[in-house]
Amino acid sequence: MKEKQSDKGLKAFISLLLSTNIPKMALTLGLIGSVITTLVGLTIPLLTREIVDGFSMESISTTIIIAIGAAFILQAIIDGFSTYLLASVGQQIVARLRESMWLKLIRMPVSYFDKNASGESVSRVVNDTGIVKDLISQHFPQFITGIISIIGAVTILLIMDWKMTLIMLIAVPFTVALMIPLGSKMAKISRGLQDETATFTGNIQQTLAEIRLMKSSTAEPVEEKKGIADIGKLLTFGLKEARIFALIGPLMYLIIMIVVVVIIGYGGIRVAEGSMSTGSLVAFLLYLFQIIMPITTFAMFFTQLQKAKGATERIIGILELPQEAGQGGMEKDISSETVHVSNVSFAYNDKEPVLEQVSFEARPGEKIAFAGPSGGGKTTLFGLIERFYEPTAGDIRIGDTSITDLSMKSWRDQIGYVSQESAMMAGTIRENLTYGLSESESIPDDRLWEVAEMAYADQFIKAFSEGLDTKVGERGVKLSGGQRQRINIARAFLRDPEILMMDEATASLDSQSEKIVQQALTRLMEGRTTFVIAHRLSTITDADKIIFIEKGKITGSGTHQGLINTHELYREFAEQQLS
Repeated sequence: MKEKQSDKGLKAFISLLLSTNIPKMALTLGLIGSVITTLVGLTIPLLTREIVDGFSMESISTTIIIAIGAAFILQAIIDGFSTYLLASVGQQIVARLRESMWLKLIRMPVSYFDKNASGESVSRVVNDTGIVKDLISQHFPQFITGIISIIGAVTILLIMDWKMTLIMLIAVPFTVALMIPLGSKMAKISRGLQDETATFTGNIQQTLAEIRLMKSSTAEPVEEKKGIADIGKLLTFGLKEARIFALIGPLMYLIIMIVVVVIIGYGGIRVAEGSMSTGSLVAFLLYLFQIIMPITTFAMFFTQLQKAKGATERIIGILELPQEAGQGGMEKDISSETVHVSNVSFAYNDKEPVLEQVSFEARPGEKIAFAGPSGGGKTTLFGLIERFYEPTAGDIRIGDTSITDLSMKSWRDQIGYVSQESAMMAGTIRENLTYGLSESESIPDDRLWEVAEMAYADQFIKAFSEGLDTKVGERGVKLSGGQRQRINIARAFLRDPEILMMDEATASLDSQSEKIVQQALTRLMEGRTTFVIAHRLSTITDADKIIFIEKGKITGSGTHQGLINTHELYREFAEQQLS
């Protein structure tokens, strides 16, 4: 069973490599260079034998010295050339793997990131692909040249002296018997280390991303304990690796020294008897090292191969996941089209329905507001309209067309989304205003200042010495909540969407900022189909229709005054907030 799994892992590994369109010419030339380097290296002991056997100041052959020097120089040049080519092949393969994984990850549905820590995905893109690169560019060439070196050296030695060769080869089974179990053990340790590294990366990224929450909650001791525990796990694996290496090194040294002593002893006797020349003994020892040294690298090759197979499983696991639907689909102008939500239900899993049989429509230019207790499913409904998730039942249409028939780009390009998180990317105000727009570089400053003014953001931007080129910091931390929200509103103005979605856009603002942002939102909503989620009913009393959602179901729909007259819970909300 294990052999079948191993074969499957190896096939998947090879298949993944072939999918990267390996630069075959560079790989072939690199391997040929390695082979030539090895073959040239095989001539050096024979040339050395000629020097030793004929050694005297008078009889030193200039030709042989020049030949040895030329062999060394040729070997160095070709080795450098092949090393670079093979390294470039490894780098290109890992770059293409990372490109494939990155393109896949940014096209994965939101549900994938609900279930998987972003730090672990980062580790897969960076660390796991690096393991594959090391195998291709370093260990694989060493393995190939090692085999050639061993075959070549053993062949020459058998021709030179088959008896001494057989004595030397007695050590090979012992070496293999030691290396295979140690290599297998190392592979298990390495895979565990990969998983722990991915987990540790994810935990660090999460903690640092929410550094203000950690500080404000005085959670340093908690995070300190978690971090030290994770580091301790990595240390445990690292020490296990170190123990394996501590065994491999001395054992190989012991085997090599025993073989060398035996060969020198036996060879010395042969030299004394006159049945072997001193030069042949020296050459024999040199060939011995050309056989033993590659064998010591084989354990590392198979260990790295196991690590690469494990990394491959994780890489393929991501690449084979279904990406977000709607990468194809039709293009459609949705202006002057009615949005129909028909009997939509949704559940994150079978046991927890979030929305049940939700139906409503929004005509062009209408403002539709959603109210109700927290956890009722309002934000999830927005996620369905935005197509972050797909309904488990029912359909959402624009006009007579299901939104699933539209390309994701066509649909989302015509939607402006302003959330309470005031999401921003690290970079400048200019980059955040134009984020996601294909023509971002060609948008003139006059247009950027125009939308900033429409969002009441121009005054605070001008107050910065660098204006539009002001750095906002990670997630916009250098700006206040109100400033970030006005940048988001300006971005929506710049996109000029047909549909506007606002998820509690002023919920986290102080009263002064809320007033300014609300003015900007009112300006932004003009002439657009607008969906609004708000806990503060004062912001939605003018809505064309208010939909009240409780526990995933619509329990009331109408104008503000109409719901006060007909819906008891809405009336309670209104009395608490508006009286």
